[in-house]
Amino acid sequence: MSNVQSLERALTILNKLAEYPDGLQIARLSEQVGLSKSTVHRLLATLTNMNYVEKNADTDKYKLGLQTLFLARNFLNSNTLVQTARPFLSKLSNEVNETIHLCIKDREEVLYVDKIESTQTIRMFSRIGSRAPMYCTAVGKVLLSGLDSDIQEELLSKIEFISKTPATITSKESLREEIEKVKLQGFALDNIENEKDLRCIAAPIYNHEGSIIASFSISGPSTRVTMDAVNDILVDKVKQYSTEISRHFGWISS
Repeated sequence: MSNVQSLERALTILNKLAEYPDGLQIARLSEQVGLSKSTVHRLLATLTNMNYVEKNADTDKYKLGLQTLFLARNFLNSNTLVQTARPFLSKLSNEVNETIHLCIKDREEVLYVDKIESTQTIRMFSRIGSRAPMYCTAVGKVLLSGLDSDIQEELLSKIEFISKTPATITSKESLREEIEKVKLQGFALDNIENEKDLRCIAAPIYNHEGSIIASFSISGPSTRVTMDAVNDILVDKVKQYSTEISRHFGWISS
């Protein structure tokens, strides 16, 4: 079934504006989405009238409007995963005092659906609704490990491996080995693979069928989230909370 072109273009504009919290002027937005300025202007007029986009009169920049917040709020308020996991993840954040993310797979990417910030002075720049690659994030590796082999292979074939740091996995063969390791140990590491000086450890959330429906992570600077901390404390923590949260979705550990 083909997409409705005007709707597709409007949603493309919204997705692009979501990447720029401070907004974009029409010329820059037009370049980013590959549409003419007249087309972008026409679509923005409709989106602005419906409050999905707002314009800053001083800078002539457009950014997401309050109607998008209304949609996101209603989604999050009705999302069983977020509602169920949040009390546990808030408790985990208090115990380790690091940032906690809750993520799901969305097509070939990781989608952040919840975040509990730490009280540390050095914090992570991330936000609910943002996306990340699967091959170089701990949550992504966990989500990959839960896919059927044929779906996993199809996804691996679509990945464009980009070396984000010297430690980034850059081949399908290495990623396959990493996924098998994740399956065996029950957690995954982003060992300074996605961002410089940032380390994350993630674990799965299972449903009643034993399928991985989400992943959560503990993230922080590698000076705080050291490998000693990972091995001595955090592995046990993520496994503990993986079990506790999954039980609320009907999962029974073997």
